[in-house]
Amino acid sequence: MSAVRISLEVLLVITSLFQTLLILLHKGKGGGLSDMFGGGVTSSLGGSSIAEKNLDRFTIAIALVWSACIVGIGLIERFTAT
Repeated sequence: MSAVRISLEVLLVITSLFQTLLILLHKGKGGGLSDMFGGGVTSSLGGSSIAEKNLDRFTIAIALVWSACIVGIGLIERFTAT
């Protein structure tokens, strides 16, 4: 395996875990997983619109990095000779 592919796979795992954490931190719209894991804490932190906007931005940025890793691994798999 090439070093680029290994680094993309490691980055994929890290971004997957971080993306899961960011999604669980989002303010719940009613009765979801975010309410199950400490709804009182997230409602006090999620009350600020700036915090919610920044959380949205981080979530989208991590999702784009995750998608780029998927595409990169797919391209490496497609064009490497076996």
